[in-house]
Amino acid sequence: MGRGYFEGDPTIVNSRMQEKGVNGTVAAEVRKQVSREYGSPQLTKKRGGVSNPLSLSEVVEPVDFEEYVSSHAPGVEPGPLRQLMEFPQDDLELLHLDKECITLEPRVPDEEDSLDPRVRDALSVYTDDWLVIQRKYRHYSTTFTPHSSERQRERQRGLVKQTFELDVTTTDHQDDQDDAKRRSVGLDETPRGSWASSIFDLKNSTPDALLPSVLERTALEDMDHCNTEARQQGRHSDLLGLYPPPDEDEAVERCSTVDVPKEHCGQRIMVKCLALKFEIEIEPIFGILALYDIKEKKKISENFYFDLNSDQMKGLLKPHTPHIAISTLARSAIFSITYPSADIFLVIKHKEKLEKLRLQAEQSCNRLGRFRMPFAWTAIHLVNVVSSMGSLDRSDPDSDSEKKGHGTWNERKKKTFERMSIADDMCNFATFRPATLTVTNFFKQEGDRLSDEDLYKFLADMRRPSSVLRRLRPVTAQLKIDISPAPDLPHYCLSPELLHVKPYPDPRVRPTKEVLEFPARDVYTPHTTYRNLLYVYPKSLNFSSRQGSVRNIAVKVQFMAGEDPSQALPVIFGKSSCAEFTNETYSPIIYHNKSPEFYEEMKMKIPANLTDNHHLMFTFYHISCQPKQNTPLETPVGYTWIPLMQHGRLKTGSFSLPVSVEKPPPSYSVLTPDVQLPGMKWVDNHKGVFSVEVTAASSVHTQDPFLDKFFTLVYVLEEYSFPFRLKDVIITESNMEAELKSSMVALRGALLDTCVSFLHQLLNKIIQLIVFPPVIGGQIGK
Repeated sequence: MGRGYFEGDPTIVNSRMQEKGVNGTVAAEVRKQVSREYGSPQLTKKRGGVSNPLSLSEVVEPVDFEEYVSSHAPGVEPGPLRQLMEFPQDDLELLHLDKECITLEPRVPDEEDSLDPRVRDALSVYTDDWLVIQRKYRHYSTTFTPHSSERQRERQRGLVKQTFELDVTTTDHQDDQDDAKRRSVGLDETPRGSWASSIFDLKNSTPDALLPSVLERTALEDMDHCNTEARQQGRHSDLLGLYPPPDEDEAVERCSTVDVPKEHCGQRIMVKCLALKFEIEIEPIFGILALYDIKEKKKISENFYFDLNSDQMKGLLKPHTPHIAISTLARSAIFSITYPSADIFLVIKHKEKLEKLRLQAEQSCNRLGRFRMPFAWTAIHLVNVVSSMGSLDRSDPDSDSEKKGHGTWNERKKKTFERMSIADDMCNFATFRPATLTVTNFFKQEGDRLSDEDLYKFLADMRRPSSVLRRLRPVTAQLKIDISPAPDLPHYCLSPELLHVKPYPDPRVRPTKEVLEFPARDVYTPHTTYRNLLYVYPKSLNFSSRQGSVRNIAVKVQFMAGEDPSQALPVIFGKSSCAEFTNETYSPIIYHNKSPEFYEEMKMKIPANLTDNHHLMFTFYHISCQPKQNTPLETPVGYTWIPLMQHGRLKTGSFSLPVSVEKPPPSYSVLTPDVQLPGMKWVDNHKGVFSVEVTAASSVHTQDPFLDKFFTLVYVLEEYSFPFRLKDVIITESNMEAELKSSMVALRGALLDTCVSFLHQLLNKIIQLIVFPPVIGGQIGK
């Protein structure tokens, strides 16, 4: 009711208050209260007291809609408002959304005939179309989303502002005029205790419009019809949209907009290797790029191999590389950085031929062409590239742009560096200006300082002046590279699995490689594509107690499907200027060292049908650098291995393995080298002398013991492959249900980031067990 009703017709007010029986108060008391509150301002001033307002209506709590609907069934209260209580039957929509493939080839394994159950389930998740559950009437809800305020303003745009009498505040000038009029009449001439005290307000007020046909008798049906039509006139199409949007702090319910799941990707930079020149060029030199985070003390990318040798140098190795795949000729790489910081370095390493034979370069390349040795290294502090080549405009201070109020170059430089703090949250590798660098400060790679711990110390010293780097032997070299933000859709790009990323117009063009990231910290994003890669890192070898001539040691690594030598699988990625895949790879050689350290990375594809017979085979060779009569080039001096699949789990981690002097006996692949096999001779009395690390970047194998056990039991139940040995427990029909329940309870101990990474598969299996309870021994599981 507007204020005009109170001021224009007190009888109506009093009668309506009596009808409502406000708090059981006598009508006279209400009139007195109204007279004091809404009477002449002069009366209030003359009384000089502050009156306690009388509540004319009790405060009513708003109705809890959910509680009301739950306590009142829709069928109990039929009527025109029933649709507001019921859940809309057509609110939920199921939509099929095609899953986008960013590569020309499908991301599926090569072996499509016999797939491991894990791979089969993973492929069904990664290749099937998205099933999207969409709510049609979600935009009518009061749920707070990042777009609620903007959507509400869009609805209210163009509306006529409604102004009511209570919202209109009179000006001071009008109040003074009213006060003067009221002073001209004595208080004794005006009735007290009633609305008549505001007689001048009544005289000056505008009467309300007359209501026609008030006293005429009208049928109820006709009146309802007229009222319905009147209510529809001038009504806003979205009545609920007029309600102001909820504030983020006061929102009862929050709902973020869900995007289509996609593979995680951090800030991306492109590195192009342009030229490499050494003071003396007599043999091929090969380069490696990788990112390191010295704060986390972690290598945060896989290796990128490049070859900048001339055609003449490449010709020296032609007998060892009859076929060169174009994918191994890449000279530019795209690195992804999820957690940018000031502690990230781009490390560059170079390898050469065996140093003793430089004078006979051509002869040694023919004989030792597949062997390398560490040569030199350097590093680039990426934050220096970003800060020095940021969004600065290094133009002349007297240029027109400076005269327009942009400030001097020094002022803009100061402001830019204020914005670009060295703090982690200010390091941005996505918007800096491209930079072309010429690196000349190379250091000799010493054979006893190749470990990652040594590298982290050197990188920490590069951030500040230190005497440590001065003790390193310099190498005269010059490397020219280009560093820039990576484009959103680069052309001629290969994925880490060497698949052609769209767009790829011509397969004959030298490609750019996407380098797989190893994030410094956990990333909470589900897998959406098939990936099944294995990385092997030989660390160190101690043959100091090994008898015989064992000095120039090389480690040959093979991915074996069985124990026969012919079962070495061609799943090892080539490096630079070689075949795309090979069945064996060698570590660099540390010249005349019986206890070498290694820094090599060996990348492999994990077969889709992994069995207990698959294993990594390590063969240690003594390499004869100088040709001697009746002396072979390679002399095997040790063997060891790692079974890759045991008890349904992919074995990864750090290993300290004993090395056998003799070839392992038959059926060795299902055992670990820690088992004391009869009749075998071991180096250093069966102690662990070879350190190696094995990691996997897989969207198939979880590498979490709790998740692995749950998935393994589910697959055993689906295949009904009883009995099954799971570590020390034999899974049979009698104990299957108890073991499955125990594994589900133990899922609470799984790593959170791993659970999120395999969320789709995990939810699929749990929901499947709920909807379709398994039948074990003729009984339905509970």
